[in-house]
Amino acid sequence: MIELEGVPELVDPVMVAAFEGWNDAGDAASTAVAHLEQEWKGEVFAALDAEDYYDFQVNRPTVWMDGGVRKVTWPTTRLSVIRIGGEKPRDLVLVRGIEPSMRWRSFCNEILGFAHELGVEMVVVLGALLGDTPHTRPVPVSGVTSDPDLARTMNLEESRYEGPTGIVGILQEACTHAGIPAVSLWAAVPHYVSQPPNPKATLALLNRLEDVLDLRIPLGDLAEDARAWQLGVDQLAAEDSEVAEYVQSLEEARDTAELPEASGEAIAREFERYLRRRDGGGPPGHATDGGRAAEGEGPFLREGTDRSRPPHTKRTGPLPGTAPEGPLGRETPRPADEDPGSGPGDGRADGEDAGDEGAGDEDGPAPGSSSGSED
Repeated sequence: MIELEGVPELVDPVMVAAFEGWNDAGDAASTAVAHLEQEWKGEVFAALDAEDYYDFQVNRPTVWMDGGVRKVTWPTTRLSVIRIGGEKPRDLVLVRGIEPSMRWRSFCNEILGFAHELGVEMVVVLGALLGDTPHTRPVPVSGVTSDPDLARTMNLEESRYEGPTGIVGILQEACTHAGIPAVSLWAAVPHYVSQPPNPKATLALLNRLEDVLDLRIPLGDLAEDARAWQLGVDQLAAEDSEVAEYVQSLEEARDTAELPEASGEAIAREFERYLRRRDGGGPPGHATDGGRAAEGEGPFLREGTDRSRPPHTKRTGPLPGTAPEGPLGRETPRPADEDPGSGPGDGRADGEDAGDEGAGDEDGPAPGSSSGSED
């Protein structure tokens, strides 16, 4: 049984999770959860034992100096709590870490143990995938669930995906089998400009999360960062006529495909978001007592948790499943025999069977080692 000393009783808590790695094109999903932690001053209360789930030759620890003292930060997954006040108070449990290298079932069971002890009512997992989408258009975000009732009530897609998956798909299925409503939100990142960061995709995920949770999320500088990112990509594309022509073809295909939607549901959703922000007034919530804790410390920290870590550093290498060279000097899309419009890394959404013994098991193939599709 998990004991959470000092963690207060939460109000209608929802767990929001994201993991760096195969499920996180452009770091869009993990950055979205980091944004929530920063804006709402999340308090870290637990961290999973890195020794149990990570291969340190794949995700290496970091050595850093703290006031002349040498310290080591181990790759892991941390949980924090956010207390949101206002007219409709609601608390969030944030899960942010790295896709585990092994023991995926135990990893998911440990996270579900926290969810059970905290009374979590729903789990929302964020992901980002590479797709044939132009950077000049709104970022497509799909909402997927394995629960038919949840799909109807929240206007989500019911997952029909079959194929290789990442920890997002396994965690979602684990929630379903445990009887916890679970949703995954996927942002499509242009495959020709997939290096992190991608603030436009992060912003799109947070906007969709607002719709799912019916609350207003403070966006800070994200909107400005997204505009600057798009302007920078515009300038790079303009320098190469072939890239500019390719982007134009993606724009035409996207506009043709989404023309019927322009007069319906999408406009209604945007109008509801506008009303929510207009009526929200001041700051939409407050943090737990004590203000923002540094990652890995705070009043709710469990014994044995790594209590300090250096500033977060971004990956500089290509995402798993991509080649290092491509238009704009970024990564190229996956091979032509793979479906680029339907999975992370190649554009698909989650939903395979969690009973697949191979995925994520320490006795099976290394997770994410295939360049095929993902949830």
